[in-house]
Amino acid sequence: MKEIKDKRILIVASLSASLINFRGDFIASLVKNGFTVYAAAPDHPERIRVKLEALGAIPLEFSLNRTGLNPIKDLNSISELKTLIKEYKIDLVFPYTVKPVIYSSIAANKCKVPVISLITGLGFAFTGLTFKARVLQRLNETLYKLSIRKNKIIIFQNNDDYQLFLDRKIISKDNKVALVSGSGVNLNQYKTRVKKNTSDTISFLMVARLIKEKGIALYLEAAKTLKEKYPKAEFHVIGAPDKSPSAIKLEELNALHENGTIIYHGNQRNVPEHLYNRDVFVLPTYYREGIPRSILEALSVGLPIITTNTPGCKETILKDKNGILIKPMNLNELTNAMEYFLINKEKIEEMGINSRAYAENRFDVNIINNDLINLINETI
Repeated sequence: MKEIKDKRILIVASLSASLINFRGDFIASLVKNGFTVYAAAPDHPERIRVKLEALGAIPLEFSLNRTGLNPIKDLNSISELKTLIKEYKIDLVFPYTVKPVIYSSIAANKCKVPVISLITGLGFAFTGLTFKARVLQRLNETLYKLSIRKNKIIIFQNNDDYQLFLDRKIISKDNKVALVSGSGVNLNQYKTRVKKNTSDTISFLMVARLIKEKGIALYLEAAKTLKEKYPKAEFHVIGAPDKSPSAIKLEELNALHENGTIIYHGNQRNVPEHLYNRDVFVLPTYYREGIPRSILEALSVGLPIITTNTPGCKETILKDKNGILIKPMNLNELTNAMEYFLINKEKIEEMGINSRAYAENRFDVNIINNDLINLINETI
């Protein structure tokens, strides 16, 4: 049997940048622990390839149709993953997000290579909000059943997702599962917000993919209402519309920016700096999250959080300590929660301190990565 230092692990992602943004510290920890790490995703840009190599990983590519279903392309993805597993003599496959988990599990099981799959949230398909979502849910359930039941360990980021998989008979109680608190945050990269707000300007920030399921439309409506009553309040938005049918229109964002209702920043690479300069973080999502990375970053900086009482999000709030939970798709509750901080600005510092402490105790990336590496060592 090989020594642990010779073990080869293949991490599979649907988006190259996520290997750095969400798994960079994990990759570095694996390399430090003696693993040879292969990082696979479709189309590595040169800047990502350079960063992966700097971490000690070996970038690999495979084709993936990230949106929609195309049987020919999907079979091709599975075939390419099988080739990578065999060619690089992979000892364990570690996929995350929906399609990588399904396709990598099928490929690895055919190659008789163990899989630890990470369920990072169930997304739009499991919201059940539209006919399309319900159809996609049934399809994804079937694909999950076919692919992950033979996996060595299935890791969830919240207990609700695990219970749903049991209830829908996607997996059984015989499957070995584990729970981790999201992707974790490198707390050294987020300085704690220390400023005391003595001015009348309270600033809110939403960082998200700008689709309606993330709550952007609700946030904009709340901003319109509150801006009239509290003209000095600021409502910041970071992110950009994408090709999703539910994406907010760029013209609407620009119009609200021009008339002073919001401050729209577009996509930003220096998100920690923006978090540090704001007062309250808002994510009124009704998307089926794992544990949102954006909230973890806001906790790390030391911001109070307003988010929804939904799987993945509710885990980030300690009641009456570091933020407010609201019902999903409830504009009135969102507006009231935001107004609470406009009226009680002394709570911003108090709740912010509690947010940072919660991040240190539960969401530190070192805690998460140690748990993951222990699971990997148990498996191989």
